[in-house]
Amino acid sequence: MNIILVTIAYPPEIRSISTMTKELAEELVKRGHQVTVLTSWPKYNLSGEAEGKRFNADSMENGVRVIRIKTLPHHKVNYLLRGVAQITLPFFFMRSFKKLVKDKVDAVVVYSPHLPLAQVGARIKRMYGVRYLLNIQDIFPQNAVDLGILKNRLIIKFFERMERKAYSEADAITTHTVGGRQFLIERKGVPSHKIKVVENWIDVGPYLRMRASGIFRARYGLAGKFIFLFPGVFGPAQNLDFIVAIAKRVSGIHEMCFLFVGDGTDKIRLQEQVRAHGLRNVIFQPFVSSEEYPLLVKEVNVGLLSLGGDNKTAAVPGKLLSYMAASLPVVAFLNKESEGHRIINDAQCGYAIIPDDVERAAHLICDVFKNRGQLDELGRNGYDYVTKHFSKQACINALERLICV
Repeated sequence: MNIILVTIAYPPEIRSISTMTKELAEELVKRGHQVTVLTSWPKYNLSGEAEGKRFNADSMENGVRVIRIKTLPHHKVNYLLRGVAQITLPFFFMRSFKKLVKDKVDAVVVYSPHLPLAQVGARIKRMYGVRYLLNIQDIFPQNAVDLGILKNRLIIKFFERMERKAYSEADAITTHTVGGRQFLIERKGVPSHKIKVVENWIDVGPYLRMRASGIFRARYGLAGKFIFLFPGVFGPAQNLDFIVAIAKRVSGIHEMCFLFVGDGTDKIRLQEQVRAHGLRNVIFQPFVSSEEYPLLVKEVNVGLLSLGGDNKTAAVPGKLLSYMAASLPVVAFLNKESEGHRIINDAQCGYAIIPDDVERAAHLICDVFKNRGQLDELGRNGYDYVTKHFSKQACINALERLICV
């Protein structure tokens, strides 16, 4: 089959969704399909090495045709400009698609965010009469409403209409959590037969091949430190003020530090907050490449997850699976609806609480540090669980069945 895969992010951008779409595309090629990825031009969440690299608008990468599309800025701009950029995405994507894709298409898969990209899937479906699968990672606009980003009722209604149309035009919808599926059925009226749960996956291979070498500890000047790591995007949803508040309360434990590796809209504000409090136990570093990331998580002691209590959906941060693949114990501060609580408890790979009490959270961090002799067992539990329940092959099998009906 000739499959079009539409996604806002693809490597070298460093995001869970970019890694997954790359692995999906390359696996489908191995299975005999022809895959073309439509994605935005790499500008955000890049490692230092990738920032200076030149990219082609149309290239073959590991058997996958990748079409990169220049769009309006949709990161590190105010929310009004970001909204305009998102609404115009279908125009830019369809313009490149019509110009560059001449072969007959058999199926289209769209990953959301961003929701307007669903219009690309619907248009390709109408053009070719093909099957259209919509994968929902974040439930928008609900997540933006929960976080207080969207407040204007007219704008909310505009995006809710877009959302209803997206769900109605897709032939099948997938979400990565049971709670997300129930939310879409009960709150959004999506027919139950139309929506399936297909978990996000992790390829444990790169984590098995890596051994901690101390390179990142040396690079960051953290030799001998007990490191709590938060890698990824620093935005409103991540509620990282809560982690900084914890760091302030445990700053007297000099062996302990909190390492933030990544970037995002909240980074400068968080750095100013750390300076204002005079915290020496919080360190910020830029993104590392996807190739180096497994080594980074192998060198730290605990992986952190954080989602604000204002979130009302069942979303699970993608980095949870990478921690488990690396046999890294987890401490999670997640909204009560997140299925991360269930996964961590079932796996017995760490601790998960609601982020409603900084003092309680600081006590948990201190207990983890005090009882660090138990962490290896938690890490092994996580690895065993992720290999059993989040296999790349099993998850892609499920997606392929939905695509190739």
